[in-house]
Amino acid sequence: MQYKKIVLLIFLFLITLSISAQKTAIYTNNLKDYNHALELYQNNSFVAAQEKFNTVKIQFEDTSELKANCEYYAANCAVKLGQPNSDKLMQQFVDNFPTSTKRNSAFIDVADYYFKVGKYSYAAKWYSKVTTTNLSLNKEEEFNFNYGYSLFASKSYATAKEYFLTLLDSQKYGAQAKYYYGFIAYNQDDFDTAGKYLGEVENNTAFKTNVSYYLADMNFKLGNFQKAIDYGLPLLEKAKKLEHSEISKIVGESYFNQQKYEEAIPHLQNYKGKNSKWNNTDYYLLGYAFFKQHDFESAINNFNKIIDGKNAVSQNAFYHLAECYLKLDEKQAALNAFKNASEMEFSPEIKKDAWLNYAKLSYDIGNPYKSVPEVLKEYLALYPSSKPVAEINDLIISAYVSSKDYTGALDHLTSKKTTKEQATYQKVAFYYGTELFNNNSYEQAKENLEKSLTVSADKKIKAQATFWKGETNYRLNNFAAAIEDFNKFTAMPEASQTAEFENLNYHKAYAYFKQKDYSNATKEFLKFIDKNTDNDLKRNDSYLRLGDGYFVTSNYAKAIDYYSKALKTGEVESDYAQFQKAISFGLTGDEDAKINELNIFLRKQQKSIYTDDAYYVLGNSYLKKGNNKLAIENYDHLISKLKRSPLISKALLKKGIIYYNSDKNEQALATYKNVVTRFPNTAEAMQAVKNIRQIYVDLGRVDEYANWVKTIDFVNVSDAELDNDMYESAEKQYLQNNHKKAIQSFEKYLLRFPKGLHTIAAHFYLAQSLFSENKHTKTIPHYKFVIDQEQTEFTEDALSKLALVYLEATQWNEAVKTLERLETEVNLPQNITFAQTNLMKGYYAEKKYTKAVEYAENVLKNNKLEDRIKSDAYTIIARSAIKNGSENKARDAYKKVETIASGELMAEALFYSAYFENLDGSYRVSNEIVQKIAADYAAYKYWAAKGLIVMAKNYYELNDAYQASYILESVIKNFEQFNDVVEEATTELNRVKTEQAKTNESIKN
Repeated sequence: MQYKKIVLLIFLFLITLSISAQKTAIYTNNLKDYNHALELYQNNSFVAAQEKFNTVKIQFEDTSELKANCEYYAANCAVKLGQPNSDKLMQQFVDNFPTSTKRNSAFIDVADYYFKVGKYSYAAKWYSKVTTTNLSLNKEEEFNFNYGYSLFASKSYATAKEYFLTLLDSQKYGAQAKYYYGFIAYNQDDFDTAGKYLGEVENNTAFKTNVSYYLADMNFKLGNFQKAIDYGLPLLEKAKKLEHSEISKIVGESYFNQQKYEEAIPHLQNYKGKNSKWNNTDYYLLGYAFFKQHDFESAINNFNKIIDGKNAVSQNAFYHLAECYLKLDEKQAALNAFKNASEMEFSPEIKKDAWLNYAKLSYDIGNPYKSVPEVLKEYLALYPSSKPVAEINDLIISAYVSSKDYTGALDHLTSKKTTKEQATYQKVAFYYGTELFNNNSYEQAKENLEKSLTVSADKKIKAQATFWKGETNYRLNNFAAAIEDFNKFTAMPEASQTAEFENLNYHKAYAYFKQKDYSNATKEFLKFIDKNTDNDLKRNDSYLRLGDGYFVTSNYAKAIDYYSKALKTGEVESDYAQFQKAISFGLTGDEDAKINELNIFLRKQQKSIYTDDAYYVLGNSYLKKGNNKLAIENYDHLISKLKRSPLISKALLKKGIIYYNSDKNEQALATYKNVVTRFPNTAEAMQAVKNIRQIYVDLGRVDEYANWVKTIDFVNVSDAELDNDMYESAEKQYLQNNHKKAIQSFEKYLLRFPKGLHTIAAHFYLAQSLFSENKHTKTIPHYKFVIDQEQTEFTEDALSKLALVYLEATQWNEAVKTLERLETEVNLPQNITFAQTNLMKGYYAEKKYTKAVEYAENVLKNNKLEDRIKSDAYTIIARSAIKNGSENKARDAYKKVETIASGELMAEALFYSAYFENLDGSYRVSNEIVQKIAADYAAYKYWAAKGLIVMAKNYYELNDAYQASYILESVIKNFEQFNDVVEEATTELNRVKTEQAKTNESIKN
């Protein structure tokens, strides 16, 4: 038994010994693999080493140091190989083996690796995990530097600064620590600290260039400009592009602050900006340097790039920019710049001075944004105690006059009593009166001319005001008053010194003529002809009126003489002269001469408004001579060729008489009945009814007459007397200008006799009365009734008044239809002109541009046109050409408008002149024209605003972005009432800012 135990023990021992030997062999083998992996790691074979460590680590126990080492080295290989999960692997090692001796080494090794490859943010992350307690002094210094630099490189300056602070006295790292410590202080604007430590390493070749730059910049910021220059200048020679740009800025601005502008300029120019962009301050510095060197063009080229400036620098820049513009006599540009500076509050002194310059320049050249008096008054309101107050007050009055704001001037002067102010009042009232006269506002013109005459300061002005008061009274049909004024004018010694004196007799003659004082009219016309030897329109007209004067006073021989002279002097109203000459021959009893002249007239004047009269009178002459055939032939010409003539009914009556006297009773009846049918409710129709009755009586067929007359609705024998009485009562009120009563009476008549004997006349006079009472719309049905009948003596006036009503209401479609009839059916030349001038406007309004131009060109063929009508015609041609894209034709037409127009049409013509100059690239010429609009026609805001947009485009093409943008911004702010203008200005402003933002970082678009 004992033996068995011994044997068993020996057996177990042998088994244990065998197992132990096996374990030793395995362990020895794993250690060999581990050492192989370590050898690969030490030879930088990180891929193979990592693989080997990962293979062998599973052979070691989890708590063993070898297993920890395998994971450590495998993770380190991942770090060195830059594998994405390297951080995670290293963190797993630290988490899995918190007591490993390599834990701290792991942190340092990973951090050092990242530091070595320049991944400083990663390095800083791992350095932050390191415990420095057991590090040697050298290792701790190395750690502090590496960690500090990693923080520095990661821009964690405040934390980095603490680590560099520990190394300032280090033999190995001291110089570097001082450099970075100084730089951080510099970056934190701690210039004292920065200066101390950077100064200690400024001669160190490793840092010299950078340190010199920082010292230069730091001294600049400290105001030590000479030191900044001393440090900066040596760096420029070897500096690269970016560094060169920044150093140039420091040196340039240092010279600038020393007021060494000549030295500053090249360095300021060498600055390239941030991201190749300057800002407003950069442009200001260079601009001011040029300004101080009196290089005003270069100064402008920099100041004018300052856009969207809203600070003290910008206010200064705009003020100096304005001064530069003034030096180069660019006053409009200066006006804008002073205005901009005056709108800023940063410097009250600059604001005040800019305001004064802005106000004075506005007076000098005009202001496109506000009226000049308004600008001057605004200055006085802001600075009531300033020295120039008296001067500005004088400028206000003058500005009202020069800008033709006469109402404002008179309001301003009404309470002023000095001799000088009263003399100005006299002139202003006179100027305003003549302007109103030229605009056909005669009542207002007279009122202001009378105001002028209350002051006698200027005798010549008083004489002129007296003359124009006479002209105004003439236009108001106050002919006696007109003559009285003309006589007063004649008695004034100053009258002969005026331009008005030359044609005085002509004007007096017409006033007498209108009063039917033909004796005095003749005397004055003869005086005018004696004085005026030129063969002009007034002389020709005087011959005609002399002929008329002698004609109406039955001196037919002299009438013939002067009508003949009128025919010789020109073509104006030659048809009228020839017709009147023929009539005069007839009135002398020379019927043959009359017939001869009328036949000559009809051969030459087929398109005359007197053609129908000539046929009618010639027919009458042949009737008088008993030549019924030729009489009927001329009446028939009138009836068949001139179907809208008011003489047709009369010619038919004459034919009826011829037939009646020739015992052709049936033809006579047919002719008279034609009159009744075609011309009901007329005097001719009533005469025809009487003649028909007589023929039926002569023929003994009264019963036929009785049956026929019942079919005529405007003939009621029993009501005829009441019809006549009611009409005559209404007509009497009309003739006495009692328009309200006339309206009531005519309305009652038409209600009682809608188809009465006087229906046409009643409708016409009712319309005229309503028109006189300014009830223009209510006239339409009555005028339409008149023009819808056959031609009568009322047709022409009804057409012209109805057309006027439609024009006032801008009912272009109806106006055009009425004007077309007026043009073809009238007798008076002025009505033809009225029709044609308004047809051109009507066709333009209806967008029928070709017809509009056709009519405008026809209107211009009339050589007796007033300039006002000519300018309207040329404007229609120009506008139509613009619409049709015919810019060359528009140019020519607007050029002609410029020579004759005034007021708004002149403003429009000038705008297009500026527009075309811009298209031609004549930008400065274009600007001069826009300035003229601002100076002389600022009252016409629309064209002033559009002109400013052209001016802005001009300035942009002239490389003045400031002017372009400021003008456009001002247009948007000041002309909100014109949507199209604001829209165009906004589009253009966006374009300008987008382009300028490419080089100026201060512009926000």
